[in-house]
Amino acid sequence: MRRKSLWHLIGGSLVALVFVVLSTVPGWCATVNLTYSTFFPATHRNAVLASEWCKEIEKQTNGAVKIDMFVGGTLTPADQCYDGVVKGISDIGFSVLSYTKGRFPLMEVLDLALGSRSGYKYTKLCNAFYEKFHPKELDEVKVMYLHGHGPGILHTKKNPVHKVEDLKGLKIRCTGTTQKIASHLGASPVGMTQTETYDALAKGVVDGLLGPFETLKGWNFAEVIKYTTEDSGSSYGLCFFVVMNKKKWLSLPKDIQETIEKINKEWIEKHGKAWDEVDVEGRQYALAKGVQIIQLSDEENARWAKLMEPIFQEYIKSMQAKGLPGEEAVAFCREWLRNNK
Repeated sequence: MRRKSLWHLIGGSLVALVFVVLSTVPGWCATVNLTYSTFFPATHRNAVLASEWCKEIEKQTNGAVKIDMFVGGTLTPADQCYDGVVKGISDIGFSVLSYTKGRFPLMEVLDLALGSRSGYKYTKLCNAFYEKFHPKELDEVKVMYLHGHGPGILHTKKNPVHKVEDLKGLKIRCTGTTQKIASHLGASPVGMTQTETYDALAKGVVDGLLGPFETLKGWNFAEVIKYTTEDSGSSYGLCFFVVMNKKKWLSLPKDIQETIEKINKEWIEKHGKAWDEVDVEGRQYALAKGVQIIQLSDEENARWAKLMEPIFQEYIKSMQAKGLPGEEAVAFCREWLRNNK
């Protein structure tokens, strides 16, 4: 009996030793299963890219990390996605910062009418801004990466807009800080998420929307609008986030974290370029649907740009009241865009 017990002891020790050794091998750990929530439908380019990100992580971690995606807002709605990650409803979330207005005050500068002309460059700006300022408002989560769409412009259902006066009285779908853009142009802003917009346009609840060309195909808005006004004087971007629950991130082995960080940098490039590609597709789709594209004159664009200036001053004043570097934030964004045309 003693000999049998001795062999059991030796065998158990060997198993424990093997487990310890394997645990120290880079890339080896028990499978970690994560959940990922986004409001984009499965067929949308953004959801496809998010799915590819998940698969790349599984591949490069040799299956140590597996991520299950929940699309179309089925796990958390767009405006609850961030809090869903903080609370652990999902481990990872992908939505829009401005869907929770006032929650990310310093980051709101990225939603202002900066006149960005490219989704790729705007995506690079979002990440450069985060790296520069590291706003405490995002400390509840681990930021994977940020990205943003191409120029947000005006689309209308029945009313062609050739000058700012044509916007008076029109109900324009907006979100978060872009409501100020519509308001300063003389329109009546109506706040709602992207998923609500098609029905609102179809039923006449709103007369138009602010958004990139991408939405005309990606969300089928070209079916319910007739005019697009390319208003570069007041064009804007929206900052999208991909974030992970902080505790979940800290529980991952260091080598897994390093692998994910490397993939995140790759996806900044991929997602930025994809935004420009889907803008081109959206424009072509709109033209095929008979949408008329109106280009403002340089003089008219200058008028629209001038109407945006009070928004920047309001932002700076609001940040000063909160003890945040609003003036520095605006200066950084404008200088970055000037130097990265």
